[in-house]
Amino acid sequence: MWISLSSIAPIGLLMAGYSSNNKYSLLGGLRAAAQSISYEIPLSLSVLAVVMMSNSLSTIDIVNQQASYGILSWNIWRQPVGFIIFWIAALAECERIPFDLPEAEEELVAGYQTEYTSVKFMLFYAGSYANLVLSALLVAVLYLGGWESPIPVSGLANLLNVSETTPWLQLITASLGIVMTLFKAYLMVFIAILLRWTVPRVRIDQLLDLGWKFLLPVSLVNLLLTAALKLTFPVAFGG
Repeated sequence: MWISLSSIAPIGLLMAGYSSNNKYSLLGGLRAAAQSISYEIPLSLSVLAVVMMSNSLSTIDIVNQQASYGILSWNIWRQPVGFIIFWIAALAECERIPFDLPEAEEELVAGYQTEYTSVKFMLFYAGSYANLVLSALLVAVLYLGGWESPIPVSGLANLLNVSETTPWLQLITASLGIVMTLFKAYLMVFIAILLRWTVPRVRIDQLLDLGWKFLLPVSLVNLLLTAALKLTFPVAFGG
């Protein structure tokens, strides 16, 4: 759903830049659309590799598949390349530094946001940060075990010498799941904000080259390699 909705985002960015009747805003809208389109394909291919391993499009099934051995069964270990591709593409989709070319202040003032003020300007920023939080939540679900803790429930039950069906243990597990999901998501948000202050902005040609000439072929190879390993080692790769 998130990938489907993100595919129509370039239309809104183009409309925002064009309707401002400002050449800098129009250039910012064009940059934003080109950037969004460039990184949607690698992002989708990295998600497809996880879906292939889980045999399901359901996020519940994807998380449950990562619950067998705690932190050792998380997809970040089985899909490290896919994790890196997804996170880079997600940062580019959210227009975070070093991929904030659509609003490069030194070149385009504020890009497609130049002519907007007050509530409209606030909505642009609110949408950007909401997209970042949603991307972090997806990283947590797809690659970091979602609401599963590093120690599986069975291990926790054995440690406490109680049954897994004990009501108070189930309550603790549910509460811990919410805390773990938020902790993993905010950890990724913290990394994104840290990058904002440590990594310089790339040029527009470097941005597009990274998406089309590097991430796209690497994500294709990762998908094909995942399919090959799934057929060869079905137990280890969710067969």
